[in-house]
Amino acid sequence: MHPEPHDELRSATFRDLDTTTLYAILRLRSEVFVVEQECAYADIDGRDDEPGTRHVWFERDGEVRAYLRILREDGHERVGRVVTAKDARGAGLAGRLITEALEIIGNRPSTLDAQAHLTAFYARYGYQPSGPEFLEDGIPHVKMFRAATRPAH
Repeated sequence: MHPEPHDELRSATFRDLDTTTLYAILRLRSEVFVVEQECAYADIDGRDDEPGTRHVWFERDGEVRAYLRILREDGHERVGRVVTAKDARGAGLAGRLITEALEIIGNRPSTLDAQAHLTAFYARYGYQPSGPEFLEDGIPHVKMFRAATRPAH
């Protein structure tokens, strides 16, 4: 009897990503954002390799099933490119990624641009709308902010 496959949580800087993993991450982002959501945009935006950028993902048998990145931006952290493969949705991977991202971010403030229908999801992790709804690549988004948390004494 074979053990059930499980999703392994991974985190790396750009420098620590091997080319096979980087390819799998970019492929997932392209499959969902460009093909499924029909948005022609520059996913490879020159920020993946910035110093301080962290890549966080779930992998199973070499397949990247969910992903996000954390950027340093103007004194805060920016969570972005949150994506889950179509066949991995509903398993809680995105929530587990956000939880891991908040561990990495620590007590620093953070922002994200949420697709409007996902604002309640991000609110569960302490993010609050911080601006009006706007269109990005034809999809309604909302800027969200999570204040710095106080360090435990």
